[in-house]
Amino acid sequence: MRSGSAPGPAPWIALVGLGFVAAGLALIGLGDLPLRDFDEATVARVALELRHGLGEAPLLPTLWDGPYLNKAPGLHSLIALVISATTQPDQLPSEWTIRLAPALLSCLVVPLGGWLQWTLRPGDRSSAIATSLILLTLLPVARHGRLAMLDGAQLTAMALLWLALLQLNRRHYSGLWGAVAGLMASAMLLLKAPLLVPSAVAAGLALVWSKEWKNWNHAKACTGMLLGLAPGMGWHLWHAHIRGSEALWLWGGDGAGRVLLDAGEGSDLGWRVPIIEVLEGGWPWLPLVPFALAFAWRYRKSRWGQWSVASLLTLAGAILPLRTQLPWYSHPLWLPIALLCAPLLVWLVEQPSSSTPSLESPDSPRPPGRWLLLRLPMFWSGLGLLLLLLWLGSFSRIGSSLAPYRSLAAVLGLGWCFGGWWLRSDAPRQRRLGLISLTCGNVATLALLFHSPLWLWELNETWPVQPVAALARKSPGAGLTLKGYDERPSLNWYAEQRIPRFKGDAGRRLSDKPQEGCLIEGQSGRWILADCR
Repeated sequence: MRSGSAPGPAPWIALVGLGFVAAGLALIGLGDLPLRDFDEATVARVALELRHGLGEAPLLPTLWDGPYLNKAPGLHSLIALVISATTQPDQLPSEWTIRLAPALLSCLVVPLGGWLQWTLRPGDRSSAIATSLILLTLLPVARHGRLAMLDGAQLTAMALLWLALLQLNRRHYSGLWGAVAGLMASAMLLLKAPLLVPSAVAAGLALVWSKEWKNWNHAKACTGMLLGLAPGMGWHLWHAHIRGSEALWLWGGDGAGRVLLDAGEGSDLGWRVPIIEVLEGGWPWLPLVPFALAFAWRYRKSRWGQWSVASLLTLAGAILPLRTQLPWYSHPLWLPIALLCAPLLVWLVEQPSSSTPSLESPDSPRPPGRWLLLRLPMFWSGLGLLLLLLWLGSFSRIGSSLAPYRSLAAVLGLGWCFGGWWLRSDAPRQRRLGLISLTCGNVATLALLFHSPLWLWELNETWPVQPVAALARKSPGAGLTLKGYDERPSLNWYAEQRIPRFKGDAGRRLSDKPQEGCLIEGQSGRWILADCR
């Protein structure tokens, strides 16, 4: 977006370096905690059955020997390859093995986000690096990418899809970038297929708005896209050929149809769920969002403004009306949020020295609410001070419940307190030091979080399954049920057998309540395995 000068070299070293930092974070304590319900344990089981080739045809997923119709097997197949390379056929794969592929794939969004910003704002090295910094330090992006779920890999595929579409105006390489775009569309078809629709619509609106599609070599671009789409479309056709009308369940019954029409469990708050997730997970950059959206609208004649506004509003418009709302459905919003906020973050650091002329030149719109924006550093410093007070309070009897979070509050509080204070300085060098402090505070806190049992907090919401699974494995046999609770995929995974919910029939059962008149086959803590036949 610089005018009158050619863009300088892209900050490849910085972007790749931040990608390695993201990978290091992703690997910390990756296998220390059990798989959670529902998605992790389900993904793991489907991957294991793919590894053993239990489907009725190659590349078709199964779950407990029945057709798996919830998602295409893109990520499951990669996990199956990792299982094949690291685990003996008769062993249960470790948590590290199951989470490795999704964790590493999810890390790629950090450098790709910076590259995408560089393409939107050529010559603006600072905004490209700031985009990667924001993606690196967002808790939902870092934490959710570690889970054996599809959302982190899907965000990476979406970033590369948009990047490829932005490169199609390079006429000599239209065929190559068209193939990359098609391959990423295939990847999304093999992950969460329905999400390809709003992702493509967001990109399409931006392309129509900017009219840059007129500069494409349409023959090469379309040929490349069709070739890239072949794997994704081929699998869905193969799926339909083998399973017939059942294959439609992936799109209708258990895909877009379910989330659009059926308010599932945990969806009581409706459209508020993704908003709450963004409000909870966007720190410390969240206060930049309203200013950034207004600034991008002022800049709507630029490529960055058009793509940022179109992508955020389209994805929000697709996610908010869903009847089924789960916390990870908001995950696609983080990429456009990072693209929006990065230039304003750079402005906060560099505004008096104006090392980004595109933001301060007389011909360019200036950020809205500049007076309030300049007070954000004080707000961040105040939040850091509050965290330090909570850290001090955790040593008292009243605040003893905060003891597990003591180190997290101290490190994050120091990073935000000093970062915000230095960002208030009139010296550019001090302000850059402030951004480094904010970033390092978040990264160090994430490292501590992932090294602790706190990062997978969903495990604390119900009883641990591993002791119960060990009890079930000691006394294997048919007809085992779970009494008093709904079926748990994680229990099935660790028990290496499906244990459905008890429905009132006589037989063998797992329960944490006394079972009168039954033969006790085993006990672990308050749990018993009883034969009530």
